[in-house]
Amino acid sequence: MAKTRITAVLILLLGIGLGFFVYKSEISHRNLAPGVKATGFAKYPFKLGLDLSGGTHLVYKADVSKIDPTDLKNSMDALRDVIERRVNVFGVSEPIVQVQDGGFSNAGEQRLIVDLPGVTEVSKAIEMIGQTPSLDFRTENPNKEKAQNATIGADGVVKLDANSQYIATNLTGRYLDKAILEFDQNTGEPKVSLQFDAEGSLLFEKITRENIGKSVAIYLDGQAISIPTVNEAITGGKAQISGSFTPTEAKLLVGRLNSGALPVPISLISTQTIGPSLGTQATAAGVKAALIGFMAIALFLIIWYRLPGMIAVLALSMYVVIMLAIFKLVPVTLTAAGIAGFIISIGIAVDANVLIFERIKEELRNGDSILDSIHHGFKRAWLSVRDSNISSMITAIILFWFGTSLIKGFALVFLVGVVISMISAISITRIFLYSLNIKKKNKLTGFLFGSGFSNATIKTAHAVSK
Repeated sequence: MAKTRITAVLILLLGIGLGFFVYKSEISHRNLAPGVKATGFAKYPFKLGLDLSGGTHLVYKADVSKIDPTDLKNSMDALRDVIERRVNVFGVSEPIVQVQDGGFSNAGEQRLIVDLPGVTEVSKAIEMIGQTPSLDFRTENPNKEKAQNATIGADGVVKLDANSQYIATNLTGRYLDKAILEFDQNTGEPKVSLQFDAEGSLLFEKITRENIGKSVAIYLDGQAISIPTVNEAITGGKAQISGSFTPTEAKLLVGRLNSGALPVPISLISTQTIGPSLGTQATAAGVKAALIGFMAIALFLIIWYRLPGMIAVLALSMYVVIMLAIFKLVPVTLTAAGIAGFIISIGIAVDANVLIFERIKEELRNGDSILDSIHHGFKRAWLSVRDSNISSMITAIILFWFGTSLIKGFALVFLVGVVISMISAISITRIFLYSLNIKKKNKLTGFLFGSGFSNATIKTAHAVSK
């Protein structure tokens, strides 16, 4: 019994500590002066999604008509990563960049969703994404007739059409590892050196090996910016862009390439701005709903189950602070749907307690002692609690796997909540009840018996306990 009570005290102290952490971290973050780096507790605020904090929602159409269907997923994943890196350069807090799956009218079309919390200027948000260049390498067109398309300029010089002279290869900005600004030691001319990743290095070596003595064009945003001649196969995945760059232009190009060259072209098709006032209202409404729901549940448990109800409310309070601490430490980006999932998971936690307490009451009616009723109640209610929670987990996993971003936010919080609530109901509530060491009816344990018990029933249970 001493060990059980020590465990109960430690759990209680842990709950108090987590509650202090949640409160202190939020207060510290709110009192943080603008522009000051967060330290200590202030480093752990709640991460709010676009619908709660306000910001910009952008929908881009990706033209994948020239992408091999077998490489479609990899290309879109690469595009997502590139855009995410680009946005992170601007210091946007918790950007969400994701590929939208689903059938579109155009088979060569995919969509990319970009959520930028805190960025309410659409033009600024579009500029962040739009400045990312599209880089690709092209080889000479084997169709000589088409390649010989020529025009005569105003100066009388014959000019070949570069776009018809070169054809695309699989080597794009998707495989770019980094770009470096260098200067020619003899002329001082700025140059941009490119370093490809392992897969890109192999592609570049293959392209140069197959085009020795020919030219390979480097295109940026659809325009040929460098057309070097290949003298030998180039290994190591290094290429170089030279031309009429000023140092400023070369530095800008390096920054843009390192932010991410787009593997596929994109175009903006939809924008939506959510003001911070709407986000604040949604947050306040969600918190209010959670508080009212919790208070109503706590009142019901205490009135109906008396002492066990008080224990359940204590365990439920610990469940809430554990969840809030997880939201801060992981961290979990909270949306309105996520808050709804959290509130529902509180109901799941209460459901487990109701099953257990009703089972305890049945054991008491059958004449078991109070301690035996508690033991048998938890043991026999476990199967029902386990099955109901597993079915909820399966539902949450299915929703997360197949749902949209909105549904995934709900499903993730709901899944975590169900797991924690099951531990809270089975373990924490049981330890607290056992720590009271209830053996017979007295002024304290009289509160154990809720509605549905007569004095005869209480006396019977008391007699059996003796």
